[in-house]
Amino acid sequence: MSFFDGARRAGRLIPRVLVAGALVAVAAACGIGAAPRTDRQAAASALPPATAKPTTYPLTIDNCGRKITFDAPPKRVVLLNGTSVAEVESFVVLGIQDHILANSQSYEVSDDPSFVDRIKAIPKANLKLNENFEVPREQVLALKPDLVISTWAGGFDDKVGSITRDQLDSAGIKSFVTPANCANGDLNARPEDKERYEKQSVESSHELLLSLGEIFDVQQRAADYVNKARADIAAIQNEVAGKERKHVLVVYPGMSMMNDNGLPAVFGGGLSDDIVDRAGGVNPFAGKTNTQLAEINAEALASAQVDVLVVGLFQPGENAEAMAKDLFAKFPYWQASKTKTFTSVSDSFYLGPLNTVAIRKIADATH
Repeated sequence: MSFFDGARRAGRLIPRVLVAGALVAVAAACGIGAAPRTDRQAAASALPPATAKPTTYPLTIDNCGRKITFDAPPKRVVLLNGTSVAEVESFVVLGIQDHILANSQSYEVSDDPSFVDRIKAIPKANLKLNENFEVPREQVLALKPDLVISTWAGGFDDKVGSITRDQLDSAGIKSFVTPANCANGDLNARPEDKERYEKQSVESSHELLLSLGEIFDVQQRAADYVNKARADIAAIQNEVAGKERKHVLVVYPGMSMMNDNGLPAVFGGGLSDDIVDRAGGVNPFAGKTNTQLAEINAEALASAQVDVLVVGLFQPGENAEAMAKDLFAKFPYWQASKTKTFTSVSDSFYLGPLNTVAIRKIADATH
């Protein structure tokens, strides 16, 4: 799942607490039922290498059931917030951030420390998010962009003060939703988009990169990045193959507002489970829905089988070691508490280009 998906657990938004003002993507599979491990492995092994060829314009793509035609690479892009960084980080790794006219996505910690400053350097055009953490329609229209990107379908819902895709069409402005999230916020999404949303995985992050690569005619960069990521992940999976699959709990203490009981936010389902699975672990809360994850209480956490603790870092200044120590003291019966086994992640656990980092860190801590 994406971070924004977790942010809307139980039908509410996370309070805005980051210095730069935006929250990121808790990867849009976080509260969604996960596909069985064997299905994932079969799907991953069946994937052919990503290939690249120059984009021929006009380019027509299908995005959430809409046909969009590009006559050239967009040059004035507005990135809506959606409490995500998947999109802006994908622009950065593809080297196309100079196409961004205004970016409202940011995160103050990253598993690639260079990303923080690189994202800060991207123009913001004085965007002011509304109470729903989205860019108001008036601001979007005033910028006269040629493309507006949302991390989720709900980012184009006028109920949150955003501009709709139909309104953008009327203004001659193209729109795009991250493919894995076409069903997030759209009750009328196509069955195939609902399935894609429910079965999010690391490949959902790769799909976004490859889609942007095609639109902006940087397909070789996208293919190279995705193929390297797949190769690196395959190498990690080979390393852990045949080893005991330990139970890996992923929590973000700084996101306690996402838990009804004030506990650290627990991540499970979709992308979360896929990352843990590829690292050779088992998520003790695998396949849980957003609502179920939000309702986890202290008793459920205390009785969970936890061999490895993964501490998610959410805000600047958070100390993973101190957070782990605190959790070990509160839940002394975890095996992880007895062995003091933990690692930390930040944005690599969300939908976006850094999933390989999370898999590597968790695999190292687990095995």
